[in-house]
Parts: sequence; C-alpha cells; structure tokens
Amino acid sequence: MTRFVIAPQWQGSSSSRAMQLIDGAEAIAGDLPRAATVAIEAPAEAGDAQGTKVLRASALARMRERIHDTVAAVRGEHAVTIGGDCGVALGAVSATAGDDLAIVWIDAHADLHTPESSPSGAFHGMVLRAILGDGVDPLRLRPGIPPSHIVLAGTRALDDDEQGYIDEHGIRMVPASELADPDVLADAVVATGASRVFVHLDLDVLEPAEISGVALPEPFGARAADVVASIRRLRERLPLAGATITEFSPASPAAAVDDLGTILRLIGALA
Repeated sequence: MTRFVIAPQWQGSSSSRAMQLIDGAEAIAGDLPRAATVAIEAPAEAGDAQGTKVLRASALARMRERIHDTVAAVRGEHAVTIGGDCGVALGAVSATAGDDLAIVWIDAHADLHTPESSPSGAFHGMVLRAILGDGVDPLRLRPGIPPSHIVLAGTRALDDDEQGYIDEHGIRMVPASELADPDVLADAVVATGASRVFVHLDLDVLEPAEISGVALPEPFGARAADVVASIRRLRERLPLAGATITEFSPASPAAAVDDLGTILRLIGALA
C-alpha cells in the first residue's frame, strides 16, 4: 500500500498565495485513506535566510529533515509526499536517492536556479538544482543526482540561466504535447540507464483550463489524462521509488473541491 506524507510547506514559495498551500495540502489529505497518511507539521514561522540568498532557509532546512525522516521510515512501499511548495521534493528525494535513481520533473518550470541566479530568492525555483547537488547546505543533496538521470516533462517557462544549464548538460526534455504518447516519457527515462524512478509533479504543468488552484499557471500545458497515462506507462517500465505532488493553492474551499477530482486521478497514477 502506498503511504502518503502531507507536508504543508509554504516557506519555499514566491507567490502571494503561499499560505494557501497549507489549505491545498489539507484539502488533498481529506480525500486520502487515513490509515495510510501521516501529516508533518510545518514550522509556523517564516524563518530567515541564515546568511544565504535563500529566503526562509531556516524553516526549509527543518522541513527537509522532517520530510526525509518520515519518507525514509517507509519500508516495503513507496511514499507520495503531498506539498506544499516544490521544495518538499528535496527531503523526499534525499530519502530515496542512489546511483540507480532517475528523477522525472513534471513541471511547467525547471526549478534549476541557484541562490545566485534566482530573481526571487524563493527555494521552489531552486529545488531541482539542489537535488543535482548545487546550492547551499543543508538545502542541497550531497552527492547530487547526475544531470544524465534527469528528465524534464511539460516544462515550458524557462529563464536564460536555466536554459543554459539544460543545454550545457544535455538534460532530456519531453514537451507537454508529446505526453499525448505515453511511451515518449517512459522511453526518455529508460534511456537514462536508471533502474528506479522518482516522479515529481507540480500541478502547474497542467493546461490552466484543467486546474484553477495553482499560483503560477502557464499556457500550453499538458492534459491531465496524458500525464496520468504517461505515469502509468512509466511505472510499467520501472519501479517507482517515490513521488511528490505540489503547488496546490486553491482560492477557497469551494475552488479546492472543483480541482480535487483531477488531483485524485493524478494521485491514483502514482499510488
């Protein structure tokens, strides 16, 4: 049975709707099996930068440790960590990392900034780069996942620094339109040579017409049905080491209900 870890972290977000990430995580948790779900308490305070260029770094470091320990305690199963912002992926990946692990980053944004290149200082735009081993301690993975084991899917909003990193390291990319063929994503991940896969899913990868509760929507996104089919096909090819679903920030309880059907279909593909 899949285990669900609820991590209502908001401190990594740059959005004015950051606090609504707590509401989003709790709304999703309400539809998950209680016996298979554990909730992590996020720090109430914003935290501070601790002399780094990462906003709220102290709170983020505490959540990384809590998420890591909770996910690492799952035995014989895999954990799906429900955010909160994308930064929850660092702790979840660190609990499952190894030389044989590939990362599929299904996200409208690449999240490949460093503290030096980030225009906002918000960690949710740096977390994949931190998983690759760059950034500041303790908000990075050491050793990092190699770029050859990363696949970006549905990514379409890139800053110049991020595009430069992708080009320099030859990171594989699957455009949103190509997710209509579920074999494309699976083939890209198998081509990394990894024997396990971790799937990160930011809900803003979806076409905005399909989901309203995201703070940073981007046009020309993926269809939820295509993402579900691609994840299912990927799981037929490689075992799932873990997953994250992030960035649900509904404007109201009623708005959350409107999106939960779509979100639960995505969770079903990962569970």
